Amino acid sequence: MTNSEIKTCAWAMNQPLERDYHDKEWGIVSKDDIYLFEFLTLEGAQAGLSWYTILKRRDAYRQAFDDYDLLRLANYGEERTEEIIKNFDVIKHRGKINSVFSNAKAALALQEEYGSLAAALWQFVDHQPVNNDWQEMSQIPVSTPESKAMSKFLKKKGFKFVGETICYAFMQAVGMVNDHLTDCPCYSKSVASQAE
Repeated sequence: MTNSEIKTCAWAMNQPLERDYHDKEWGIVSKDDIYLFEFLTLEGAQAGLSWYTILKRRDAYRQAFDDYDLLRLANYGEERTEEIIKNFDVIKHRGKINSVFSNAKAALALQEEYGSLAAALWQFVDHQPVNNDWQEMSQIPVSTPESKAMSKFLKKKGFKFVGETICYAFMQAVGMVNDHLTDCPCYSKSVASQAE
């Protein structure tokens, strides 16, 4: 193992799928509403589980939830939950599945109020990514004042499975915060995505 591999964010070193996601997506800025909703869904689904458990089911989640079409999801009820449990390889947790439909309704309301889901969510970092300066994985927090504020806001707006730790993982995923270690080869890639 080379020194650069050792410095790569440790959570991404266990499975090729995690490494691929780390290298190509994690920490890259996104302000696309569908992508943001996908990650709110996936991070909420992860609660109590490993990220790999969710990542390997990502395609099944897209199929089960109609490629995160908010209008379609907002019209589903509990009957759709039973279909998903029966037919798709997702986490079989009724509360988490049901939350996707109520979260879609809440996301549509935020689009109406703010013009986009991105505008509502990115306000918690003043619409600018935060580049952190971590040398070791142990320095990275599990939540921040910003993720606590986002969690409180989303819960008030009707979202579920959006605790402060889930919100921080979401912020990391979509590039609101760059939590790659500074020696990680992907740190500069994340910074570069901020100018696009």
